[in-house]
Amino acid sequence: MAEKQKPSSSTSSGDWRRIPLCTFFKDTRQVFKLDSLGREILSIALPAAMALTADPIASLVDTAFIGRIGAVELAAVGVSIALFNQVSRIAIFPLVSCTTSFVAEEDSITGASPPVDESETMEAGPPSDAETKEFLPQKGTIVGSIQKLDLAGESFDTVEEAQQKKRHIPSASSAIFIGGILGLIQAVLLISAAKPLLNFMGVASDSPMLHPAQRYLTLRSLGAPAVLLSLAMQGVFRGFKDTRTPLYATVAGDVTNIALDPLFMFVFRLGVSGAAIAHVISQYLISVILLWRLMEQVDLIPPSIKHLRFDRFLRNGFLLLMRVIAVTFCVTLAASLAARHGSTSMAAFQVCLQIWLAVSLLADGLAVAGQAILAGAFANKDYEKATTTASRVLQMGLVLGVGLAFILGTGLHFGAKLFTEDVKVLHLIRMGIPFVALTQPLNSLAFVFDGVNFGASDFAYSAFSMIVVAIISIVCLLIMSSAGGFIGIWIALTIYMSLRAFAGFLRIGTGSGPWEFLWR
Repeated sequence: MAEKQKPSSSTSSGDWRRIPLCTFFKDTRQVFKLDSLGREILSIALPAAMALTADPIASLVDTAFIGRIGAVELAAVGVSIALFNQVSRIAIFPLVSCTTSFVAEEDSITGASPPVDESETMEAGPPSDAETKEFLPQKGTIVGSIQKLDLAGESFDTVEEAQQKKRHIPSASSAIFIGGILGLIQAVLLISAAKPLLNFMGVASDSPMLHPAQRYLTLRSLGAPAVLLSLAMQGVFRGFKDTRTPLYATVAGDVTNIALDPLFMFVFRLGVSGAAIAHVISQYLISVILLWRLMEQVDLIPPSIKHLRFDRFLRNGFLLLMRVIAVTFCVTLAASLAARHGSTSMAAFQVCLQIWLAVSLLADGLAVAGQAILAGAFANKDYEKATTTASRVLQMGLVLGVGLAFILGTGLHFGAKLFTEDVKVLHLIRMGIPFVALTQPLNSLAFVFDGVNFGASDFAYSAFSMIVVAIISIVCLLIMSSAGGFIGIWIALTIYMSLRAFAGFLRIGTGSGPWEFLWR
């Protein structure tokens, strides 16, 4: 009996690292190490984070310009932006998340498959010169879906480069088709139902916010097809682990937006309408750039409708749709409750929310990197890389969140005047700064956990856990908004982000679902 107990004791003391909870502490000393994994994560995460924050920064610039017109206009545009963004998220977030994972899987599997069976070649022996000329692709010969160059006249690298330029990825074609349809539906919905939707958001028919809010929302909705198409294409590029192209396109569009804002708003005296028109032009520019670049790399026209992956998108997209509706309802309800407390409360909430989201999206770059790398690792059943990647991006996310909390906590007190000069609005903004700053570690972990779970294609858990989180958070919002007003809303949002982070932690920490291999 004693001999049996010794190995058991030794094993239990030596295998404690196999407990799934220990995944979060794996190789913590290497969190800043620029090894091959660290470089791969940063090469994806940095451009992705810059692209993700470019649009919120452009919205902040819009907010700063509109704040110069007046507090009512600032509050009105705040409601319209919140409504437009939340409807866009419902329409496109499931598509983008699925697209990134599916494209990464297809691209990883395609890249991993050997082009030639070497055993058959060895058995058959080397071909003669005549046979070589017959079987090697000649100039103008079609092989697969691309035209190969003459091997005698071009180097192998050139041919390989030609192959990469015209890949056929079914999920890419499916994503663009679905994104275009959803964009048209969103534009029709928001334009035709602008007034009742704004009423639902707390802007009453006799409110001074209604007219500028309706005008801004109607004009900005004309850009919905471009917004959804560009986001769908960004999902494709993320699946290829190319986040630089979306960054360049987004920066080009947002710089255009920022340049056109003062021109349309103050020179042409179009006010909030000018801000909306500038934004629409910038979104169509982004879409054109992304489509042009994508057509150089991917054959977007499938051989037939059967090659599209609509069934897979619909099945997993429906799960993520439930999830994003839950997320959207929480944020939209918070904006609606702020609007019900008046234009001053809504204006301050708009500034705090835009900063909160813009800065938090820096962590979404790590989420994108984690999702793309993990999707390929799971597709190839490389569980060691999956574990190492998950622990690394989560540790980096926590460090990022702590750094952002410090920067915002010290810098926002001085930067609030960039958005408004209204004394009452500034007072409320300063009351919200501690919540905006101190929730950054929670936000970072929540976003990175999302990317990790999406990379594992754990869409069902992501959906159902978020529904439970939303139900609890909605109750907190309703109670605390009534009891604490502006501060109560931010306390409820802090609870909401804490629950989101905990839900992600619970899945990996218990080694359940796709993470069951952590017990082995």
